Parts: sequence; C-alpha cells; structure tokens
Amino acid sequence: MSASAALLEVEDLHVEFLTDDGVVHAVDGVSYTLAAGQTLGIVGESGSGKTVTSMTTMGLTRGRTTRVSGRIMFEGRDLLQASNEDLRKIRGNEIAMIFQDPLSSLHPFYKVGRQLTEAILAHRHLSKAAARDRAVELLELVGIPDPSRRFDQYPHEFSGGMRQRAMIAMALCNEPKLLIADEPTTALDVTVQAQILALLEDLQERLGMAVIIITHDLGVVAEIADEIAVMYAGRIVEHASTELIFGSPQHPYTWGLLKSIPRLDSSRDEELVPIPGRPPSLINRPSGCFFHPRCPYVQDEHRRIDPKLEPVPGEAGHEVACLLEPAARAQIWQALQSGQQPAGVAKGAGA
Repeated sequence: MSASAALLEVEDLHVEFLTDDGVVHAVDGVSYTLAAGQTLGIVGESGSGKTVTSMTTMGLTRGRTTRVSGRIMFEGRDLLQASNEDLRKIRGNEIAMIFQDPLSSLHPFYKVGRQLTEAILAHRHLSKAAARDRAVELLELVGIPDPSRRFDQYPHEFSGGMRQRAMIAMALCNEPKLLIADEPTTALDVTVQAQILALLEDLQERLGMAVIIITHDLGVVAEIADEIAVMYAGRIVEHASTELIFGSPQHPYTWGLLKSIPRLDSSRDEELVPIPGRPPSLINRPSGCFFHPRCPYVQDEHRRIDPKLEPVPGEAGHEVACLLEPAARAQIWQALQSGQQPAGVAKGAGA
C-alpha cells in the first residue's frame, strides 16, 4: 500500500510505562498501515499490547510515567506530536473508539440520550433539539427499537447488547474516518455477537470508514477483517490478509489461537486445545523469542535469538517473526490440520 493511500500509518511504535516494579514494555516496535475503508483485525491474548496500541493512537496513554516513541501518521499528521487540544478535536470526531465494557463506559447517572447529545455537541454547532434528533436517528441506525423512548432511559435499563449498540451509536455520531472497536463482542452471547459484527460491517459500508477491531478471538474477525495482525508480548508476530492467516498461518502462536476456536464440523465431545503456559511478564521478558517458553517446537537457538518480522517466501504481504524454517512451518501446520503429530521438528517444553 502506498503512503499516499494510507489513512493511518503506525511506524515503530514503542510504549513503556514506568512503575515501581520496573519498566513495562507494553508496545515494542509495532508497525502497520490502514487504508480508508479497510478493516484490520488485531488479535492476541490479554496483555499483548492490542488496546495500548490503539489507545496511544487516540492520545489516551499520555502521562508523566509513560514513554512513547515512533510515529502515528493520520492523514499526514503525526498524532504523537499533536497537542492535547488538537487531539481533543480529532478524538470522537475523526477517530472514534468503542471501549471494552459498555456498562462502565456509559455514565450510570445520566440518560443514554444525554450522553449521545453531549458527544454530538462537543464537535458540532447544533441546537439541542437538532442534537436530540441526531441521537434518536443514530439509535435507530444501530438497531435499537423505539429509539425515542430509549433516548430517555438510563444505561441500566438497556440489555448488554443494547448498551453495546448505544456505544457504537456514540462512536458514530460524528461519522469518523476511523473507528476502533476494542473487544466489541465480549460478554455477549453468540447470537448478539453475530448481530454486532454484522452491524459494524453494514455501518462501515454505509459510511466508508476504516475499522480496527481488537479481539482475542480469531473467529470474531474471520469474516469482517481484510487483514489480521497477531500480537504477542507487545509485538506483531504475524501479519497478513485474513485469507492467508487462516489458510497458511506461519507462527506457532497463531496456530494455537486457531486450534482453540470451536469448529462446527468437530464432535461435541472434542475438547478445545489451549495454548500451554501464560503470557510473559512485560517487565522481565524472556530472552530470544518471547514465545519460546510456550512453544512446543522450541530449539536451543530460539532461546538466544530474537526473531524479526520478515516476509514469508512466496506469499506477498505475509510477514512472520519465527525462527523455524518455512518448510518446517508448512510441515507442522499440515500435520496439525490433519490431527497428526508433526514429524522431523524438535519438540519440547521450552522452559
């Protein structure tokens, strides 16, 4: 993608938090590009740096105990160099974010309609009556029944799915060019999850906005994302089109995420395969490959050498940070798909 076509360019982003226990390396050298109208899925376990990356884009990680370096270019403007006043003009207007928990993101003491009109009036010179009409229109747009009545209700009177829809309405009230959706389907049942994702896809098509969807579940972004970035321990370890991530994944962590997704064609008695171990400390990170303590294919050199994100031979636009040879990775994934034990690759419990 050419620089001129990019809406958002994140380049070598580092975010560190200074704590009493040490420096938390929350984001470590993340780079990606997003075009207008494109959808990027950022996937990884809790603590992998997904949310911090996007909150830094919004200017929400600034503070005396935070160190940020790199570049975040939005329509040619470096957001890391923007003043707080400039960011306030952009935030909620040109870039909007749907936060993880709609119940805690909506103020319990104020009616939903008042919170929507406040977001509109912060960036638009409208009368209160016009702002109310716009808020009711948005509630209807996101599929909330009887929006005029719901406008005057409190968040606790909404169901979980309706609160999420209200948060989407608030994010869309000024028709942003970029929407960041942070775990938009967490704690929702499967049917409501599907409705929310279908809604986001429909609204994106109508409004022509770019979307970043953050999740721990590859299944959530399978249909909606054009590209997927897999994050682990503050880094992107694999980045490719959705088709390549699902058809030809290259990183053992991506394999683990894919194998942990329930399949409709599997037996109901078949157990899901969890990724062994826990994510590493971002203060005291492992040597070499950060994934080696959990990787079943670890070799001695993996404990010493830090892999870089590099192109996958023969697959345009596919990058991976893995020290296994491409042929070995292809062999392992083929075996995993068929339910067989991968052969010819050193296997161990990378302690």
